Amino acid sequence: MAEVMVRDGTWTFDGEILRIVPSRDRGVNKLRQLLGEVAVPLAAVAGIAFEPGKKGGRLRLRLREGADPFTQASRGRISDSADPYQLAVDAGRTGVAEYFVDEVRNALVIEQVPDGSSDRYLMPGPGVPLTVAGGDGTATFDGESFRIEWNWAVEGAKKSAGSQRFPLKDLVGVEWIPSAGLENGHLRFNVRGSMHKLAPKHDPHCLLLWGLEKETRTAALFVAAVLARLPHPSGAAEPQPALDAPAPAAPAAGGGGDDPDALLRRLRELGDLHRDGVLTEEEFTVAKQALLRRF
Repeated sequence: MAEVMVRDGTWTFDGEILRIVPSRDRGVNKLRQLLGEVAVPLAAVAGIAFEPGKKGGRLRLRLREGADPFTQASRGRISDSADPYQLAVDAGRTGVAEYFVDEVRNALVIEQVPDGSSDRYLMPGPGVPLTVAGGDGTATFDGESFRIEWNWAVEGAKKSAGSQRFPLKDLVGVEWIPSAGLENGHLRFNVRGSMHKLAPKHDPHCLLLWGLEKETRTAALFVAAVLARLPHPSGAAEPQPALDAPAPAAPAAGGGGDDPDALLRRLRELGDLHRDGVLTEEEFTVAKQALLRRF
């Protein structure tokens, strides 16, 4: 097994899976820490490189187009420091980083992994539920449906329309435009059957973004989670299961259809999101109670 362990985090490779674990150090970008450990199957890797620098260097992992919903969501919208597929290498660890690159490249050749586009996501998106707080409201996604609640700053048209709720099956796409300069960004939910093209501040399916750092972090995770559950951009009719993802559990005899192990994992995810400040105390309590009722 090849391993690079530095202040910025740890990358390990066992010949099949490249595991990326960000450091909990205060200097590490918060988005990487919120995303947590990422397991990248070799089949999702297009290339890897080590770039030497004056004080060490940087590892860069390049994934196949269409293999990762997080990359699909965040491309061009987050900084290099927030990119989970980059690792700052300390001066004394450059030799280890170069060896790591050789090991991954050799495996790519041996396994004959193509570097072209993938027609399905090979990696799962972030866990849900997720919430992103924007300038005029808050959007929440629980994996099955969306809810948008407006705040005091909402414009009249949105306020008149009231809170928005719609299922995932009615969503045909999501548009994330970060703020630029003095211009607000937005998160627009393209709902099936909705024909209006209103400005973001008037569109009831659109959340304004003011460009706050926490707002950008949560938007990146939120959009990635949504994309992972929509049909793949290659044109597949249905979302494809991630590589090595467990098969869907058979419905229980009682008719609930919920896998207890999956529910326990969801509870742990909720706890992590609450601890990291992504979910408020109220949001955490509501989501937890909803899960407990499904056991």
